[in-house]
Amino acid sequence: MRSGDRAVVLRRALPRDAGAAADVWLRSFAAALPAVVRPRSDAEVHAYFRHVLVPLRETWVAAAGGDVVGVMVLEGEELAQLYLAPEWRGRGIGDRFVALAKERSPAGLSLWTFQVNGPAHRFYERHGFTAVQWTDGSGNEEREPDVRYAWRP
Repeated sequence: MRSGDRAVVLRRALPRDAGAAADVWLRSFAAALPAVVRPRSDAEVHAYFRHVLVPLRETWVAAAGGDVVGVMVLEGEELAQLYLAPEWRGRGIGDRFVALAKERSPAGLSLWTFQVNGPAHRFYERHGFTAVQWTDGSGNEEREPDVRYAWRP
């Protein structure tokens, strides 16, 4: 964290965090993947966070003061979501989320990211993940070519 930043705490998401976590996801997706067409409306993304991710999945948030600035979702050994508010990138929060994910799943992790997301590839490779599968995107809702990464200790 840079000096002057508010302290960032990683904690399990609470029901009251669902809206803010969805907003982080929407803003981050738009900033990082402007050419990828989202198949779900903003309202559908908010409903998914409110009814599925926060209550039924292992969802974590990065909180700075009262603001949610990042979100991570684990589903067993799958790192299903990791998104940061664009203005909070480059401050070590993603590194902390990955360390937490590895701690929570010490036998290994896997994840999917879009092939067009070069910064995500570099980020995960820096954390020891290896690309293990490339697809044409026919298996995801966005119909966007993606890559599966795996980390094994």
